[in-house]
Amino acid sequence: MKSKEDKTDPICGMKGHIKAHGKYFCSMNCIKKYEQQHNIARCISCEIKGGHRPWYKERLYIVGLVTIAIILISYFIPSLNKLYTSFIDYFKLIWWAILLGLLIGGIIDHLVPREYISKFLSTHKKRTIFYAVGLGFLMSACSHGILAISIELYKKGASIPSVIAFLLASPWANLPITILLFGFFGAKAFFLIVSAVVIAVITGFIYQLLAKKNKIEKNPHTVKISKQFSIKEDIKKRFRKHKFSIKDIYGVLGGSWALAKMVVWWILLGMILAAFARTYIPHEFFMNYMGPTLLGLIITLIFATIIEVCSEGSSVLAFEIFNQTKAFGNSFTFLMAGVATDYTEIGLIWSNIGKKTALWLPIITVPQIVILGYLFNILL
Repeated sequence: MKSKEDKTDPICGMKGHIKAHGKYFCSMNCIKKYEQQHNIARCISCEIKGGHRPWYKERLYIVGLVTIAIILISYFIPSLNKLYTSFIDYFKLIWWAILLGLLIGGIIDHLVPREYISKFLSTHKKRTIFYAVGLGFLMSACSHGILAISIELYKKGASIPSVIAFLLASPWANLPITILLFGFFGAKAFFLIVSAVVIAVITGFIYQLLAKKNKIEKNPHTVKISKQFSIKEDIKKRFRKHKFSIKDIYGVLGGSWALAKMVVWWILLGMILAAFARTYIPHEFFMNYMGPTLLGLIITLIFATIIEVCSEGSSVLAFEIFNQTKAFGNSFTFLMAGVATDYTEIGLIWSNIGKKTALWLPIITVPQIVILGYLFNILL
C-alpha cells in the first residue's frame, strides 16, 4: 500500500494515479515529460492501466460541474441572485487573464527545457539567486506543483538558497499569475510582483549567508556544472535543428490543457469562496477584523497561514479582501504569507531538505512581508 507522498507526481506535484517507471503520475503528459527528461522508452502499458482517468475523478470536472450547478441555482432562485452576480463579476474580470496565462504556460511548457533551470542553480554565487528568481518567473504551475519542482531541483543538485529563492518567486511572480493579478488589481499588481521578487532575492541572499556559516543543511546531491555549457548556444542549436510544425501547436495546447487541469479548479474554488464572501459576509466584518490596521494585518497573516488554497485560488480571495477593505497591504500579506508559512510547504521542506532550512523560511520571510504590507497600507 503506497502512501500519499509516494504517489506524488514527480513532474507537476499533483497526486498521481497512473503507475509508470516506478512512479505515480497524474496524466500521460507528465509521463511523457518524465520519459524525455530521463531518456527512457515510452510506457505503452500505462496507457492501458489507467492512462485515461474517468472524468468523474478529475478535479477540474468535479469542481467545474459543482460551480455550474451553484451558478444555475443562484440564477433561478431570486434570493440567491447576488451570489450569481458576484461570481459573474469575477468571471468578467479575469477570463481573459486565465486564457492568456494558460496559453503562455503552454508555450513555456513546450519550448523551455527544464535543463536550463537545473544547470544554473547549483553554484553559491550571488548571481545564482537572480538566476533562480528569473527561472522561477518562467515556471507555469500552482504553488503545490512548484514545490514538487523545487524538491526535484534540490535532488538534481541545486543549492538550497537557490531552491528557496525559486520557490518564493514562482507562485506569485510567474507569467501566468502575473497576468491574473493584473486582471484583478490593475497597475497595482506591479507592486505585488516586484515585492515577491525582492523578498525572494533577499531571502536567497540570507540563506547563502546561513549556508556559509553552516546554519542550514548542505545539499548532498550537488554536482559539478560543465563550464562549456551555454544557454545562448544551446538555444541557437535547438532553433537550427527544430522545424516548427503542427506538432508544436498540439504541444502548446497539450501543455496548456495539462496546466488547466492543475490550476483552473483552484481558480474556480477561489471564485466560489470569494463570491460567497462578497455576498454573505458583512462589509463591517472585513473593516473591523481585516482592515488597513496593524491588527487587521496580523489577522490576515494568521488567516493566510491556516487556509490551504493554491496560489491561483488565493489570488481571488486576496482581491476580495482588497475589494472590501481597500487594504492593499493586507492583500499582499495574504498572498505572500500563504506561500511562506504554508504548513504543507514547510513540512515537505523539513522532510526532504532539512528542519533548519524549513524553520528559517518563516523566520526570514514573515518580517519582510509584514513590513511591506504595513507600508502598502499606508502609501497605497
